[in-house]
Amino acid sequence: MNALLTLITTVIGLYIWVLIASAVMSWLIAFKVVNTYNRVVASIAEILYRLTEPVLAPIRRVLPAMGGLDLSPIVLILLLFFLRDLVIEYFPR
Repeated sequence: MNALLTLITTVIGLYIWVLIASAVMSWLIAFKVVNTYNRVVASIAEILYRLTEPVLAPIRRVLPAMGGLDLSPIVLILLLFFLRDLVIEYFPR
């Protein structure tokens, strides 16, 4: 059971980092710091989009429009922190 809990908390932690990387990549693309015509940049952006969009899309439908400010990654990160703490508390090692 200890190994399973470690795996769950590690996967949640890694997904939080993927969410942060996706947000940073979207900022870099929006501010034209990186060029999506570069195949490496486009590949990384596509991978991050495919990993995060299925989870972020339902949150975006529920959240009200904030004038171009996307708060869905922050909401999801908070939910993942809550889930991780819940798993740790109710299934002690």
